[in-house]
Amino acid sequence: MPEPPMKLPKGDFERVIDHIESTVGHGTSIRHTLSQHGGVGPYNADWEVAAAVEALHIFSSRWTIEILATLYITGSRRFNEMRNMLTGISSRTLSDKLSLLTEEGLVYRVVVDGPPVKVSYELSEHGMTCGRLLSPLVAHLKILMGSIKSS
Repeated sequence: MPEPPMKLPKGDFERVIDHIESTVGHGTSIRHTLSQHGGVGPYNADWEVAAAVEALHIFSSRWTIEILATLYITGSRRFNEMRNMLTGISSRTLSDKLSLLTEEGLVYRVVVDGPPVKVSYELSEHGMTCGRLLSPLVAHLKILMGSIKSS
């Protein structure tokens, strides 16, 4: 856990909790809606699990979440900036993952003609949506781990 923990004013902390709870409520509603259609025709639990695993495949790869979180939190970054922020990642792995995330439509590779030519990476709209959807989960986990506390 990073030290020191972030201390939010009580009102802001409660607002974060409220938004997390709202997200949980939306997730429950979505799960309920989908479950009403499960078991109808080919849409049984096996189909739904397979579809979920397929939809989440990109997030199961090592470093994917870390790269997306970096770009979501910090915005557009150059290669070496990201490599320095992601402790333990090799240049080769970062390059491979950025290529994969670009192919998957989560990240844009932005080239600005020079001299010198400058290359940076930023989230696509799809990547931003994923970041917005993951943000409440990350906040919940930060609170649970003690990285965020109420002052």
